[in-house]
Amino acid sequence: MTTAQTINRLPPIVLGSTSPFRKNLLDKLHLNFIQDAPDIDETPFKDEMPAEMVLRLANAKAEVFKEKYPAHIIITSDQCAVFDNQPIGKPHTFENAVNQLKQFSNQAITFYTGLVVLNTSSGKHYQYLDTTKVFFRELSNDVIHNYLTIEEPFNCAGSFKSEDLGVTLFNKIESRDPNALIGLPLMALTDIFYEMGYALPILNN
Repeated sequence: MTTAQTINRLPPIVLGSTSPFRKNLLDKLHLNFIQDAPDIDETPFKDEMPAEMVLRLANAKAEVFKEKYPAHIIITSDQCAVFDNQPIGKPHTFENAVNQLKQFSNQAITFYTGLVVLNTSSGKHYQYLDTTKVFFRELSNDVIHNYLTIEEPFNCAGSFKSEDLGVTLFNKIESRDPNALIGLPLMALTDIFYEMGYALPILNN
């Protein structure tokens, strides 16, 4: 199959998220796409495990766009951070962020990221679950204060941005793909594009 043929039959791509972080990640694959916001209820079910929840929500987001984009590749994702078997929320305030990072000192947290790709032109559905563990170094009060003052990650679950200065807080990250920690597992997404018959990268899609 020629490159031109591959380009011609690549359906339009929709990123089912308005997150600037996920947009920046998908931009790395040099694909043309639009963004749209899924309007779903993200309330967890009673006794629902985080890994189950992120896949359920990623699927629900994709289903929202099924009729609106009937000949497209729809990409959706959902993520949950867990510490001590409890979901971690966004801190929103400096004080809450301090408390979160104090808890994480010398500890590890786990991120579950669910990825769903719905190809409405072929009717094919794909999903993937990424598990990433972040191990924190010992965090002094000064380190926590300095980090939060500089980066202000108050809208980020866990009170850090791994793609920026947050890396100074870690001893190590255990992950197949560090991009998953930011919100979109690009290696798994590339696998799915291969399964659909599109070997990335593609020129001038």
